[in-house]
Amino acid sequence: MIKLKLLGMLFAMFCMQNAFSQTKTISGTVSDTGGVPLPGVSLIVVGTTIGVSTDFDGNYTLQNINVGDQLTVSYIGMLSQTITIGTQSTINVTLEESVEALAAIVVVGYGSQSRAEVTGAISTIDSETMSSIPVTNAESALQGRAAGITVANSGVPGSSPSVLIRGLGSVGNNSPLYVIDGVIVGNLSGISPNDIESVSVLKDASTTAVYGAQGSNGVVVVTTKQGKNGKGRLNFNTYTGFQTVAKRYDVLETIDYLKYAGELGVFPNRPLSTYKTNTDWQDEIFRVGIIQDYNLSYSGGTENSTHLFSAEYLKQEGTLIDTGFERYSFRANSSAKFGKITVGESMSLSFGKQNPERDAEGRSLIEHAIKAAPYLSVYNSSNLGGFQGPSSSADGQDAVNPVRVQKLGDAVNKSLGIIGNVYAELEIIEGLKFKSQVGLDYYTYNNSNFIPSYSDDSVEGSTTHAQNYAAITRNSGNGQTIIFDNSLTYKTTINDNHNFEILALVEKYEGKNESLNASSRNAVTDEVNQVSNEDSSVSSSSSEVNKIGYLGRVNYNFDGRYIASASFRRDASSRFGANKRWANFYSASAGWNIAKESFMEDSNFSNLKLRASYGTVGSDAIGDYLYAPSLTGGFEYPIGGAVAFGVTANGGSNQDLQWETKEIINVGLDAGLFNEKFTASLEYYQNTSNDLLIYIPAVLSSGINAGSLPVNAGSVETKGFELVLGFNDYDGDFTWSANLNLGTSKNEVLSLGARDEITGSPYKLGGADVTRTVVGESLFHFYGLVSDGIYQNQEEVEAVFTANPNQVIVKPGDIRFKDLNGDGAINSDDRTIIGNPFPDLTYGLNLDAKYKNFDMSLFITGVSGNEVFNTNTYDLVGGANRLFNVSQSYYDNKWSATNPTGTEPRILGAPQNNGISDRFVEDGSYTRLKSISLGYTFPNETFEKYFSKLRLYVSGQNLVTISDYSGLDPEIGGGEFGIDRGKYPQPKSFLLGVQVSF
Repeated sequence: MIKLKLLGMLFAMFCMQNAFSQTKTISGTVSDTGGVPLPGVSLIVVGTTIGVSTDFDGNYTLQNINVGDQLTVSYIGMLSQTITIGTQSTINVTLEESVEALAAIVVVGYGSQSRAEVTGAISTIDSETMSSIPVTNAESALQGRAAGITVANSGVPGSSPSVLIRGLGSVGNNSPLYVIDGVIVGNLSGISPNDIESVSVLKDASTTAVYGAQGSNGVVVVTTKQGKNGKGRLNFNTYTGFQTVAKRYDVLETIDYLKYAGELGVFPNRPLSTYKTNTDWQDEIFRVGIIQDYNLSYSGGTENSTHLFSAEYLKQEGTLIDTGFERYSFRANSSAKFGKITVGESMSLSFGKQNPERDAEGRSLIEHAIKAAPYLSVYNSSNLGGFQGPSSSADGQDAVNPVRVQKLGDAVNKSLGIIGNVYAELEIIEGLKFKSQVGLDYYTYNNSNFIPSYSDDSVEGSTTHAQNYAAITRNSGNGQTIIFDNSLTYKTTINDNHNFEILALVEKYEGKNESLNASSRNAVTDEVNQVSNEDSSVSSSSSEVNKIGYLGRVNYNFDGRYIASASFRRDASSRFGANKRWANFYSASAGWNIAKESFMEDSNFSNLKLRASYGTVGSDAIGDYLYAPSLTGGFEYPIGGAVAFGVTANGGSNQDLQWETKEIINVGLDAGLFNEKFTASLEYYQNTSNDLLIYIPAVLSSGINAGSLPVNAGSVETKGFELVLGFNDYDGDFTWSANLNLGTSKNEVLSLGARDEITGSPYKLGGADVTRTVVGESLFHFYGLVSDGIYQNQEEVEAVFTANPNQVIVKPGDIRFKDLNGDGAINSDDRTIIGNPFPDLTYGLNLDAKYKNFDMSLFITGVSGNEVFNTNTYDLVGGANRLFNVSQSYYDNKWSATNPTGTEPRILGAPQNNGISDRFVEDGSYTRLKSISLGYTFPNETFEKYFSKLRLYVSGQNLVTISDYSGLDPEIGGGEFGIDRGKYPQPKSFLLGVQVSF
């Protein structure tokens, strides 16, 4: 028996040894995270000489492999993987790009550089980051992604956000320059975020001075995706979901509204049955909007040519009724090499259709909704047009029916955009290349607005809101810029360590635009929506601008340790007269990569670079022909007893009008530890803008119709810090990264020339201005009175109004304002700075994590130190001193003889209660969960017969906002930073998406 057991054990050991010593053959495909097969990948069995490289299609086969062997898979620019061989015979591998590879090359003006050689302030954003948040405009995806960038979005579908780089530096245009594949464009609205490979934000003189005349506000350089060498790849990405705005202003319902009307002395004259209605006008104008996007791309290439084609369809229903946006976009990129000549092109085409928010009487839908009487119904089939509105005689108010404003008739804005370039590059000798490129940015627009006749007023003989004709408006136009540049680039290395790159370039810029505006009425029918001769108005305009620039740049580095760069550019612009048409712009920068010094060899620093730059940039961001005496028509003159039409001077002559210039100082320190596992970057900048392009009032006797003249006067200083911190852990099944960026900005006006102040942004229609700019303070601050509680009795009133103790306008229950100059009166002399619409601090935090096939990302952004002037509050607290709906809080807390502890002023109080004051200024700081997503990528073997990659994900945007702001959205952009006039709020979004690669 013992012998049999021993024999059995020996037999089992023999079988096990035979199993473990048995070799096998394995095969598979190696691809990147997008499913693109990778040729030339190295696969080596650890501890042996067995190895192979993948073929053109990313396939490999390895023989004589044992179970338990370890296989190392490596590829340049990718994270290596070590795999333990099991019993499977097919092993497909997906390689991820390494952090170092992602940051290795940075796109700069007219070229690219190794990140290690950069001496300027550049922030880069990769394609994965750009497409991680579904947005309709690529500029929105910049928010919170890089230090020093302030982005203020709007909820309007298809709109472009407001973008600032390092705050304000001018009283005029502060928007950055946008460059797509070398083509200067107005904004990024015509490009899909899915088509973007990378974005470089250029912020200091060493990076922006090469753009000379146009780089004063920073430059956003976009590089689109290109085809790659290898097997053709087909990608399909789609998402769909819904968007909603849940927050509302808390206004009075019908019962309290009628009580409030009675306190105002207004008694609506409607049938009693009317008061059973309780319309929530905000709910009537808001809705749940559906958003969907479909993106298809195909790319491929060989050693000598590459190509990429893509198409996208986006449709977004706005959260305000009858608003929305559709876009069809197409892109084609290709390049081919013929010996020493390389040719290529990049072309995009986009069609847009927007249904905008319509206003009435210059006010937004939200303003009308919060003012409307709740007892009025939305619709009335007996009225012309089918809507119900107020009657001043019956209801004591005239707030417009916002549903009728948006739904009656139609408004459509259509656009077409073409952006493209064609280039050819010749390698003359080794290291010397000549490149010629022509770029085009072309657009057309066609906006139409049709409002049929209507009468919302159901009271006989009253016409509070009525129109007895159809109104038709058409606005159309087109524009184009053509950029032609030729450059010589020479790269060489002397004695192995001295590396030079020299660039010489000449650039020609030609811009043209024209517009045609027409409107008419039709009193006969509502069935015709075309412009006619009835009560018509027609006008047109056109303009041209031409620029030319010459650029020279030298980059040098010694062994990657000591780095220097210098540039000089000379520009001319047709926007200036012959006396000052030309200007020179220059920059110099230097860097020291301390980590490459011999004494740092044993340190944990993989990067430690100190850098500094100084230079000048310019701006010609004013209208065309302002240096010349232009003419304008439409004037009537009495000649010979009859009316004759003629022209007059629109502007004066200023041949000395010249460039606005900016001097930029930048000091930075970059650090990386443990092979870039920990990264950090710190910047300090100081920008000084001189010769500001501003307008001064024209003397009436000059006869100039424009009323003002452009001059160069004044200067502004802007300075701040930027900090970027990163952690990246890409080892093991669980990997994660965290990246935080912070940016500060503070500006001060140093001079305004002969002007004492610049004011702007009217408070209400025809009212005083909210913002002011003066020497020694920040640009465009809010300026008004400072409140100090409520007068509780007559003695408190008389204690303030000592200069006029017998005044009877201000009484107990009115707001007590501070007498800042101590003259015993409250007037405009007591105004002071009551807020700043621009944040002291902007920040963004991005967290990414992966566990096996699961991935998660969380993105938080926010601002701090800014204020919002909320004009909606004026309406919600009875600012008009007449009957409109108000907030419940105001109604419950208004001061009265029976409620002397009320925190809101009395009804029909003193006019200055509702003047410009800190009463309407609120803290605009916020922290927002901008995006959160969870995804799952199916293993390759699951669907390998059909897909090379399949990922499903769910995502949410704007889900949580932490803010003390009482309005619907603290993020206020648009034409007026920080002033909320019923702004279209950003919605919360809930999305489901699919990404497929074939």
